Amino acid sequence: MAKEYETVIGLEVHVELATRTKIFCGCSTAFGGRPNSHTCPVCTGMPGSLPVLNKQVLEYAVAVGLATNCEITRYCKFDRKNYFYPDNPQNYQISQLYLPICRNGYVEIDTPEGGKKVGIHEIHMEEDAGKLIHDTWEECTLVDYNRSGVPLIEIVSEPDMRSAEEVIAYLEKLRLIIQYLGASDCKLQEGSMRADVNLSVREKGETTFGTRTEMKNLNSFHAITRAIEGEKNRQIDLLEEGKAVQQETRRWDDTKGASYAMRSKEDAQDYRYFPDPDLVPIRISEEFLESIRARQPELRTEKMVRYKTEYDIPDYDIEIITGSKHMADLFEATVAICGQPKKVSNWLMGETLRLLKEQEMDPQDIRVSAPHLAALIEMVEKKEINGSVAKEVYEVMFAEDINPIQYVEEKGLKTVNDEGALRKTVEEVIAANPQSVADYHNGKEKAIGFLVGQTMKAMKGKADPASVNALLKELL
Repeated sequence: MAKEYETVIGLEVHVELATRTKIFCGCSTAFGGRPNSHTCPVCTGMPGSLPVLNKQVLEYAVAVGLATNCEITRYCKFDRKNYFYPDNPQNYQISQLYLPICRNGYVEIDTPEGGKKVGIHEIHMEEDAGKLIHDTWEECTLVDYNRSGVPLIEIVSEPDMRSAEEVIAYLEKLRLIIQYLGASDCKLQEGSMRADVNLSVREKGETTFGTRTEMKNLNSFHAITRAIEGEKNRQIDLLEEGKAVQQETRRWDDTKGASYAMRSKEDAQDYRYFPDPDLVPIRISEEFLESIRARQPELRTEKMVRYKTEYDIPDYDIEIITGSKHMADLFEATVAICGQPKKVSNWLMGETLRLLKEQEMDPQDIRVSAPHLAALIEMVEKKEINGSVAKEVYEVMFAEDINPIQYVEEKGLKTVNDEGALRKTVEEVIAANPQSVADYHNGKEKAIGFLVGQTMKAMKGKADPASVNALLKELL
C-alpha cells in the first residue's frame, strides 16, 4: 500500500517598512535611485560610525505585533549576526535573536475546513543587506548599498501550514494587515515583502517533523505555490527511494520550475550572535503601548462587517473593495462626497477592475481621486453625460486623474438636451432607414436598437440613449 505524506510548512516573511529613512541612519529608503546614492558611513559600515534607532521602525513593529495578537516584549535589544558576504558591508547584520520585539501571536486564515490559527513564533526588527548585481556581459558582480540599512521586520511563523493554499491565505492575511496599518506597501515584485519557505514532509500520522529545507528567491504568490509543490515532490521522491533529505538552503528557479542547493542550513551558533554594543536596550512603557493601540486603524475584518450594515452593497463587492486598503479608502471618501455607495461600488467593480486587469496594475496604484470620481457619478446622475461618454472620460481619469467637469467642457462631450435638435436627428434617421422602420413595424424589436445606434452616431454620442429610444418609439 502506497504511503501517504503530509507537508509541514513554516514561513519567514521579511517586510520592508514604509519609513522615509533607514533603520539606523538618515538615508532615504526610496525604491530605485542611482546605485550607492542613498548611502552614508553608517549604512556602508564605515569604522567608527554609530547607529541610532529610527523610532518609527519601533512603532510599526509594535503595531504589526498588536494586529497579529502578539505579546510585546517590554524590554528588548539588538544583536549582531556575524557573517561575511559582499552585500553586508559591516560583516554583521543588526537583528534581534534573544529578545525580539514581538512573540507568541497568531493570525486566523480561512481554509476549506473552516477557520485556522497560524501561530507566529516571533517578529523581530533588523536591517536589510545591500544588493548584488551580477553582470554576465562583463563577468563581474557589482554591489549597490542603497538597500543596506532599509528597515525590516521578520515575521517567523510556527510550522502550522500544511499546503500551498494555506501558505497563500496566510501571506494574503499578513499583507492586508500590514497594508491597512500603513507599515509597508508589501509589493512582492519590488521586494518589500519576501517569503522564505521552510518545508518538510512526513508520513501521515507521524508526530515528529521530517528534515526541513529552506527555499529562497520567492517573489510572487505563483512562485511560492510552484516552489512548495516542487520541493514537496522532491522530498517525497527521496524518501520513497530510501534516501535522506539534507537540511539545506535551496534557491528556487521559477523559469526552470526547480530548486537547487545553495548551502547547508546554518544554525544560530554559526552566526556568533552577541548583543550589539552600540545600541541601547529598548524599554517600552505602558504609555507608549497605549499610544500605538489608540492609533490602530480599522482592519479589513471589521471593515467588512461595517460595510454590510452601513452600505447596501453585495458581499462580493465588499470582499473585493476591502481586499485593497487603497480601494477601500477611495470607496469611503467618494461615498462621503456623493452619498451613493452602490454607484461608487459599480465604478470600482466594473471599469476600475477592467482597467487594472488590462494594464496589469495593483489596486494600490489607482490614481483616480475621490472628488473626481464623485463628480463623474454626479454628472451621469444629472444626465449631463451619458454612460458611454462617462466610460470614455473615466479611462482618461484612470490614466491622469483629470477633472471630469473641465474635461467634458473642453472636449464638448455634454449630452445634447435640445429636444428640437434631437427630434430633427431622429426624423432624419427614420427617413434614411426605411428597411429598419419596416422591420420594426413587422414585429422585429431589435430593429429599434439599430436606429438608436444610428441616432447616437449622428449626435456624436452626445445624446441620452433612453431619450432617443423613447422618441423613436413615439415617432414610429
